[in-house]
Amino acid sequence: MLTAFLLFGFGRKDDAASQAAADESSYSVTPNEVNFPAPELSLENVEGETESLKDYRGKVVLVNNWATWCPPCKAEIPTLEAYYKAHKEEGFVIIGIEAGDPQPAVLNFVKAAGITYPVWIDLKNASLRAFGTGGLPNSFVIDRQGTARLAWVGEINRAMLEKYVTPIIAEE
Repeated sequence: MLTAFLLFGFGRKDDAASQAAADESSYSVTPNEVNFPAPELSLENVEGETESLKDYRGKVVLVNNWATWCPPCKAEIPTLEAYYKAHKEEGFVIIGIEAGDPQPAVLNFVKAAGITYPVWIDLKNASLRAFGTGGLPNSFVIDRQGTARLAWVGEINRAMLEKYVTPIIAEE
């Protein structure tokens, strides 16, 4: 289902303006456009309550599969958190799905990292199987009607979120 993803940012420039531009557009992957129904997925959140993707129908959902031990996963968390805070009032939510760690470890990580979006625990990698991917981090954007529209494998920066996700949030 998912094919090759392009990585940007292999070269660096020495001047400050070029570096600032690189920070905005590099070190991120561009998404693939996809078109498939969101999978049936229910998992426990860090509070021990079962939630389902169906619970979020009517919102734009970015499902972010990640792990506490994954450096690029940890690197993108502040970006995801800032984007979530900027757009949550517009019917946008991020669901972070942690792949493999037990609830106490994930809860401690979530608190230390200051994550305020919902985080689910996935001890058996059900989300990775449901979305047909294995690399971390990976993210999928599901529109308000429950259709997966974008897929990323790798770290996402703010510029990519604004360019690709914000227009989907603006759709009614």
